[in-house]
Amino acid sequence: MNNQKPQIDVVILAAGLGTRMKSSKPKVLHELLGKPMVEYILDAVNDLCADPPVIVVGNQADLVRQVLGSKARFALQEPQLGTADAVKSARLMLKGKSDIVLVANSDFPLITSETYQGLVGKHMQSGSVMTISTVVEENPRGFGRIVRDAQGRVCRIVEEKAASTDELKITELNSNPYCFDADWLWDALDRIQKSAVGEYYLTDLVEIAYQEGKLVEAYEVVDKEESIGINNRIHLAEATRVAQKRTNEKWMLEGVTMIDPSRVYIESSVTIGKDTVLFPEVYLYGSTRIGEGCTLGPSVVMEDTEIGDGCKIKFAVLEKAKMENHVDMGPFGHLRKGAHLADHVHMGNFGEIKNSYLGEGTKMGHFSYIGDAQIGKDVNIGAGTITCNFDGVNKFKTEIGDDVFIGSDTMLVAPVKIGKGAKTGAGAVVTHDVADENVVVGVPAKPLKKKSE
Repeated sequence: MNNQKPQIDVVILAAGLGTRMKSSKPKVLHELLGKPMVEYILDAVNDLCADPPVIVVGNQADLVRQVLGSKARFALQEPQLGTADAVKSARLMLKGKSDIVLVANSDFPLITSETYQGLVGKHMQSGSVMTISTVVEENPRGFGRIVRDAQGRVCRIVEEKAASTDELKITELNSNPYCFDADWLWDALDRIQKSAVGEYYLTDLVEIAYQEGKLVEAYEVVDKEESIGINNRIHLAEATRVAQKRTNEKWMLEGVTMIDPSRVYIESSVTIGKDTVLFPEVYLYGSTRIGEGCTLGPSVVMEDTEIGDGCKIKFAVLEKAKMENHVDMGPFGHLRKGAHLADHVHMGNFGEIKNSYLGEGTKMGHFSYIGDAQIGKDVNIGAGTITCNFDGVNKFKTEIGDDVFIGSDTMLVAPVKIGKGAKTGAGAVVTHDVADENVVVGVPAKPLKKKSE
């Protein structure tokens, strides 16, 4: 190979039925930390190839295309006749367009970009027509065995079910992926013989190359966790634990404190600022964004939620909500879709907010519900306050001005407006607008008469 940087194409095999997953959706779309497993491979090979990888699809091909969109090109394998046949499905699209073809299995999401790069580098240095990745492990887990000749050259791969007693003792295992000289691969695929079960196996190329006097090289993957392949839900859970460990370690190295990392779940799309502390049983999902210097937990669940710096939250659930800076929430609070808390808002025990804005410095007492409301700054919302926003048919809005005092157990029957500086008495049922600076009490609430009146 000359000094010019080689052109690399990537083929990802994703056409299998995945029957052992016992699932109605394709195996490759099952998620680790909120991301389909096949996307981990797309991310890992991104720097190797100029063009998007080719994903060989079969089972529910349209759904895979829909989910991945422009992240990949697609080749259809129909019917599914083995791994070699799957690669052949991409031949028409790729033949003559690259120097090297990297073939990866879609159900090995833990392989890192460093491993893919190492495999390609070994292939380029060795001058082999085929470079396989291997792992040395006492527990074979159904993997094929790497058979070498007397000179130590890789000569074939034997599947576990076809291995002899001596071959079963081999600890060098076939893992994934494979690297090929492109021209040799596209021609050699036609020399693979159909197996006893009517399929064409890519691993047969090892013996074909050896018999032709071609060099087959092996690249050892040192981190055994990378070789975890996913065939069932048990494997998926095992891989998820590894992915979570990697994710949590990444955040800790970037300045996030975790009291017990094994009890913190963070999806791949989440971002966290430095000096934030995560206590046990924190679960962060989706597009959640955490600012700097926050304290979360114990027991906080956040989904598609954004919070600013210095927020403190414990025993709470937040869904599609927003907090600005230095908000204090909980314990046992619930922010639902559309909740927006400005700087220095306090939300007490057992509160719930939905589709509402609370202005800067507002304090919401415990056992309160605020829904479909616009609330000004420095408002006091007494314990047990409820915005009665639903009449059984329609939702209505409550508006509260700045510096308002809402007494405990006030019922605000929307639509209703509470003017700036107004007050409601404890237990008031407010059914009409309240003017600025007025005080209302009673059921239904009426302006408080002055003693002179």
